[in-house]
Amino acid sequence: MNIGLTGGIACGKSTVSRMLVSRGALLIDADQIARDVVEPGSPVLEQVAAHFGQAVIGPDGSLQRKKLGEIIFGSPEARKQLDGLLHPPIRAKMREQMTLYERDFPTKLVVVDVPLLIESNLVSMFEEIMVVYIPRHLQLERLMQRDGLSAENAQLRLDAQMSIEEKRKLADIVIDNSGTLEETNMRVELFWVGKGLA
Repeated sequence: MNIGLTGGIACGKSTVSRMLVSRGALLIDADQIARDVVEPGSPVLEQVAAHFGQAVIGPDGSLQRKKLGEIIFGSPEARKQLDGLLHPPIRAKMREQMTLYERDFPTKLVVVDVPLLIESNLVSMFEEIMVVYIPRHLQLERLMQRDGLSAENAQLRLDAQMSIEEKRKLADIVIDNSGTLEETNMRVELFWVGKGLA
């Protein structure tokens, strides 16, 4: 059994994934995979450098994310090209890990944490989609607190993403994280028991 876990920025996705793991779920972290596929010397990193220039590779052979960010910032075309290089190997690795976990641990829940799961059209990869939800005003508040941003900057970040209300509508499971940690933990427990995993 697998679920795709997603949410919006500062909604508490990592908190919920830790709660699921503490109950015995197996976690696959798409962000970690995204870092792994561009490790120094990897074929994917070489493709990125061939496409965007050697300036994106640091003296130690690692990807200079800031440099790459400057190149693709404000250029939807360049971002699309980068996604075209990165997404296929990331998805392949995710599928590979899911298959291994499902084969080796057939009774465990496999949770795949993907920040842009819905935006990247990955819904069909999973049996169910879990969205960690908090209302937008709270999202704004938590983002400002977490990253030390002004209201204006936090607002821009939220506007650049698909709205959490939209994601909520597309979810099979919604975990409301707007209350205390205890309340969120209780909601995760209800989900866990409801799935017959306890």
